[in-house]
Amino acid sequence: MIELEGVPELIDPVMVAAFEGWNDAGDAASTAVAHLDREWKGDVFAALDAEDYYDFQVNRPTVWMDAGVRKITWPTTRLSVVRVGGDKPRDLVLVRGIEPSMRWRSFCNELLGFAHELGVELVVILGALLGDTPHTRPVPISGTTSDPDLARRMDLEETKYEGPTGIVGVLQEACTHAGVPAVSLWAAVPHYVSQPPNPKATLALLNRLEDLIDVRIPLGELPEDARAWQVGVDQLAAEDSEVAEYVQTLEEARDTAELPEASGEAIAREFERYLRRRDGGTPPGGHATADGGDGPYLRDNPSGRTRPPKPANDDEDSSDE
Repeated sequence: MIELEGVPELIDPVMVAAFEGWNDAGDAASTAVAHLDREWKGDVFAALDAEDYYDFQVNRPTVWMDAGVRKITWPTTRLSVVRVGGDKPRDLVLVRGIEPSMRWRSFCNELLGFAHELGVELVVILGALLGDTPHTRPVPISGTTSDPDLARRMDLEETKYEGPTGIVGVLQEACTHAGVPAVSLWAAVPHYVSQPPNPKATLALLNRLEDLIDVRIPLGELPEDARAWQVGVDQLAAEDSEVAEYVQTLEEARDTAELPEASGEAIAREFERYLRRRDGGTPPGGHATADGGDGPYLRDNPSGRTRPPKPANDDEDSSDE
């Protein structure tokens, strides 16, 4: 039995989770949850026992000095809670950690135990994958769920993926089997610029999360960081004719694929987001557009390839879970 002491009764709580590792290209997802924790000054109320889930030769602890005393920080998954104010306040339970090395089912059951005790109404798991997407276009965000009713109500895709999966996919299915509504939001990160951080992908995930759970997220310096990141990648691409040509090929493929989908619905969605931010007191210039359109994306490449490959055919594109 999980006993939570010192945690107040929560208001319409939503659990938002992200894990470093295979499902976190460019550290985009884990950085998004860290941003929420930092902006709303989250209070950590629980941490999973690192001995149960992590191989310390894979995820090593770190040693540091505190007032002359040596201390060790163990890799683990921590839970914090933040309250989002406004006309309709609600609480977010933030889960931030590392993809576990072992005992995944027990890991998910422990997180679901916390969700049950806290009365969590929805679990949103953030992920990021490397893909054939140009850095010059809005970051593709895909929202998926295993629940067909939830997919209809929240305008999400019902996942059809089959193949290897990470802790994001396992946790989502564990939620579904436990009767807890669960959604995964995936950001596609350009594979030719995979090094973290990727503030543009982090910003896109937060924008989509805003729409999904109807909260206003303070973005801080993220919009400016995203613009600076894109300028930096533009400069690097301009220095390599092969990369520049490849980026142009991706741009043409993306623009052609999205042309029929440049609908009034997408424009209306972005305009509604702008109005929410304006009414909340944020200047229009403080928000960087990151539409949530579909796009091709692939699993992180273990080879660490940084040179552009031959562009994939449309029929080879796949969605991952």
